[in-house]
Amino acid sequence: MASLLNTENLSLPSGPFRKVLVANRGEIALRVICACKDLGIPTVAVYSEADRHSLPVRFADQAVCIGPAKSAKSYLHIPAIISAAEITNVDAIHPGYGFLSENAGFAEVCRDSGIKFIGPRPDVIASMGIKERARAIMKQYGVPILPGSEGALTSVEEALETAEKIGYPVIIKASAGGGGRGMRVVHSSAELPALYDQAKQEAGASFSSADVYIEKFISAPRHIEFQLLADEHGNVEILGERECSIQRRHQKLLEESPSPALRSEVRDRVTAKLKEAIKAIGYSNAGTVEFLMDEKGDLYFIEVNARIQVEHPVTEAVTGVDLVKAQIRIAAGETLPDILGGPVTRFGHAIECRINAEHPVTFAPSPGRITGFNLPGGIGIRVDTHAYQDGVIPPYYDSLVAKLIAHGRDRDEAIQRMKRALDLFVVEGIHTSIPLHKRILNEPDFVAGTFDTNFIKRWM
Repeated sequence: MASLLNTENLSLPSGPFRKVLVANRGEIALRVICACKDLGIPTVAVYSEADRHSLPVRFADQAVCIGPAKSAKSYLHIPAIISAAEITNVDAIHPGYGFLSENAGFAEVCRDSGIKFIGPRPDVIASMGIKERARAIMKQYGVPILPGSEGALTSVEEALETAEKIGYPVIIKASAGGGGRGMRVVHSSAELPALYDQAKQEAGASFSSADVYIEKFISAPRHIEFQLLADEHGNVEILGERECSIQRRHQKLLEESPSPALRSEVRDRVTAKLKEAIKAIGYSNAGTVEFLMDEKGDLYFIEVNARIQVEHPVTEAVTGVDLVKAQIRIAAGETLPDILGGPVTRFGHAIECRINAEHPVTFAPSPGRITGFNLPGGIGIRVDTHAYQDGVIPPYYDSLVAKLIAHGRDRDEAIQRMKRALDLFVVEGIHTSIPLHKRILNEPDFVAGTFDTNFIKRWM
């Protein structure tokens, strides 16, 4: 396929790309490279000096160093990434997750440079990145949302008035944020002013925007998210939900699909409304819509993640759909009916454990050299990792070493297979979260499926 040189007409004909640059690192970079290999597409890896000896660099067809270890000067440095794309003559960029994956400015620069961004359009990314705007869109199309402010709060007085109207407890959230930053739970009017100021300061420091909004706080929620695919021709498919309630400080530790708690009638109702909303906003490519579930089992919209998620393999396991290949084919102009080949059916149950380089009790980071390494295998087991014997987990980035996925006919079989795989998974030289996951899988509340997002906090 010829390179896109005419920025007046940036549409791509159906078919694979000539070459794809992967603007990321670690296991997701290797995951995208594997998907491209399946499609017969050459790849370019970009890397920081700290990742010079990484597996993505080894297995990509080409590799370009884009800067020093610090992310701001490498994986977040847009001019360096675009320069690497231009000198290697790629016609598409896959951003993975994190880093620039939800940066509308980066998507726009790709478009203006004649390079296809494998993700939603810049304007859609921008809209979904502003949480109160996303809330308003979802509300318009009947997707359930929590009671809260109509937009960004303009003063502490407005925050107090809104909180009194919807009732305490409430939560203040950064409009442009995520990952728990810029969030404060408020239990009374007396503590609201100070927490409002704290949330605004943290939001401004973390996201270059101090805008915050307020909504009703659910004290013991479950975290449920729906995987979607949408092509550039108006077709939308919702591929079921993932349960992501096992988390610490808003960072997920274990995910599964389907949720052991979601009622089928709620799933069907929300799926129908989501299809309408996603189609109406012109969303394309992969994405995830996140919800909180209350004690009654009702769902309330939180946000849209306009990218592939870390936990996408659990959906792949129960649907048989390669989500990353689907992303690439959607960006190349193909339709969902052609990509999926028919209705999507779900089979069995899948669980993913995030194996992190951190102490399993204190959660202290544990970067360093891996001196011993054995990956589990067998029926129903998948491992996505960039780690290897004598490889180094650097201290500059997230601590993810591997994603361990177990699939079974039902939840009980998936749990048993995960236990077996964790026993066979050996990582020496650094601490990992493997012992923590073994404990979680044996906890009665987890086995019974009767947990919420406070599970780790209560337990630890």
